[in-house]
Amino acid sequence: MGGYSRRSVLQLGGIAAVGTALPASGARASAEHTWPESFALLRRQWRDVTSAPFRSRPDRLGAKASGYLDTMAPARTSLWPGLAFPSFDDTPERLQTMARAYAMEGTGLTGDASLAQAVATGIDHYRRRVYTAGADPVGNWWNWQIGVPKRLLDAAVLIAPHLTEARSRALRDAVDHFVPERLLADYSGNSTGANRVDLCTVRLLLAILRGDPVKATQAVSALSPVFSYVSEGDGFYRDGSFIQHTSIPYQGGYGMVLLSGVACLFAVLRGSPWEVTSRVVLDSVERSFAPFVHDGFCMDLVNGRGIGRSAYGDHRRGDAIGSAVLLLSESASATEGARWRGMVKGWALRSARTDGRFAELLDDDTVPALPEPEGHRLLPMSARAVHRRRAWCAGLSMASHRIGHYEHGNGENERGWHTGSGMLYWWAEGHGEQYSDSFWQTVDPYRLPGTTVSTRRLPDGAGRGWGDTCPPARWVGGATDGWYATVGQHLYGLESTLEAFKSWFFLDDAVVCMGAGITARDGVPVETVVDNRRTDAHLTLEAGLAHLEGHGGYVLPTADLRTLREHRSGGSASRGYVTLWLDHGVDPRSADYVYLLMPGATLARTRARAADPLWARVLANTAGRQGVHVPSRGLTAVNFWNGGAVGGLTASGPCAVLVREGGDGTATLTVSDPRCDLGELTVTWDRPVAEVLGAHPSLTGSTTGRGFTLSFARPADLSGGSATVTVRLG
Repeated sequence: MGGYSRRSVLQLGGIAAVGTALPASGARASAEHTWPESFALLRRQWRDVTSAPFRSRPDRLGAKASGYLDTMAPARTSLWPGLAFPSFDDTPERLQTMARAYAMEGTGLTGDASLAQAVATGIDHYRRRVYTAGADPVGNWWNWQIGVPKRLLDAAVLIAPHLTEARSRALRDAVDHFVPERLLADYSGNSTGANRVDLCTVRLLLAILRGDPVKATQAVSALSPVFSYVSEGDGFYRDGSFIQHTSIPYQGGYGMVLLSGVACLFAVLRGSPWEVTSRVVLDSVERSFAPFVHDGFCMDLVNGRGIGRSAYGDHRRGDAIGSAVLLLSESASATEGARWRGMVKGWALRSARTDGRFAELLDDDTVPALPEPEGHRLLPMSARAVHRRRAWCAGLSMASHRIGHYEHGNGENERGWHTGSGMLYWWAEGHGEQYSDSFWQTVDPYRLPGTTVSTRRLPDGAGRGWGDTCPPARWVGGATDGWYATVGQHLYGLESTLEAFKSWFFLDDAVVCMGAGITARDGVPVETVVDNRRTDAHLTLEAGLAHLEGHGGYVLPTADLRTLREHRSGGSASRGYVTLWLDHGVDPRSADYVYLLMPGATLARTRARAADPLWARVLANTAGRQGVHVPSRGLTAVNFWNGGAVGGLTASGPCAVLVREGGDGTATLTVSDPRCDLGELTVTWDRPVAEVLGAHPSLTGSTTGRGFTLSFARPADLSGGSATVTVRLG
């Protein structure tokens, strides 16, 4: 390596531009090492980081690797009987498992030379017959550029002393052929977000195998675009959204892969000449990922086409995110790291099922388990919302001009048509597996909870693939003060003439659900699905209410409520369902609905709420405005689909307004521009106000007195977020 100077390598590609730059202390420490020592450090840290998920039961890893070793039988078309080439997933994964058992302590095969030689033979055998330079990369590009090379290189780095130079060079040449450096030259196409992190990891492993500092610097420098906020397309948004495939919220899939990959790279590169960090990634833990992890599982509303891959997939994704957060905590501040470890411990303790990877954390009495946070998180740029209270949680999935109704591809999720039509997920205590246990395999895809849909039959994979199913709707989002929220969706049906205006008002023990302007010309009935619970629980129907024992209650005009109890099958699973829905008839014109969802409520509490019609007063429910007033909370919330006046509030244009009067003579007004296209906005509140105590920077003027008027300049610059103004009442 004598041809490289340290200065030239570190300057190549602008390493200081990566993330928040190379820490000076790390640069000085690494300067004490030679290049061989630096790469030895990377190999040790790669081994330690990749072993972490197996530390609680290394014997299991050893037993699995031993079985693979015993049955390995190289042949012309396979490495193991029954796994015919190309075997993109299974064969490289088995070689990777064997290499990890060789490198990790306590597996029973640690340092076993015969195991390492078998891995080396297997890598070369697979390289000669499948992954060979010059081969035609047929099928999914991901296998050739990420899946296969990442596993083969991982295995090669771990057993490197047993890989001859000839075999190592042949593997390196093959990876160079399928994953050339030019893939990192442009941040577009398949080289964005999680894919970019994976491609950089492949190129870094290639550099480690070569001992090439120039290639290592190029690989790390290419991470830079991942560490910046975006305003469109793939990546992290300032409101916490994470998008992949241009229009799909993906914290639970590609986002999980990105977080895991970056956490791994931060740990592997620590103390080396390539050490990096990123405030954007660190902030994403609580801004982008934690909102969608509840009691250890990751909500399906941020998992694209992967929602139905397997039962309990949401819990496995939650475990993976938890592991990534733990690893990333080592790169965070002491305060952040402690908080994150407590957060993950709380997830693990409350999880209905976990794979045991958090055993060490659970046994650590110095780490207190943190409870679920309460509050509301609205992520308008990805048309998602999450509402939490002590005993329940809800998640809302919508579609907009920037977010697709659903994603299908590679034959997956071909009936997820209506997941973006206002699907309202909710979990009361003890029901963390509601959408986990074969829900997607057995649920009626035309009756997803919370949605308003045309019952027109759709073909599997309706609409363009890979998330290109965005409707024209711009008014999707709302306003939140962090505790309450008003959220709305101008709904256009997927491949139908359906149009509707849907609103959700998230409160302390309930969600007020409204729909108006429900219109269609498909020649079939239109339905609003109040709920579709996977349960065999007892259903009580009384005047003005419905109640599912052990789940929760609903306050609504039961004269219009339809119900169905059925068992549905899918694959090898059969599950019971109770469906509640409102039938708007064939080709409705301006139909509407109002109902109250009360997660976890007892029958007695549901009856009490149904007997108190003034608890929440509907101010308006039309295609122009939807609003509610809750006197006991001093709360008024209105979605203005157009400008107008309702409930003492007047708006000059489309917006969402949330007013909350405190008991101390103050009030907050929270305003947003969900369409993100207003040049200015004026909101008037018919209430005496003495003075403004605090305001968002977008507020350009206000008048107090017998009424209160607020003027906002370029509210669209909020990127769909909310502006809050605090006042003292007159």
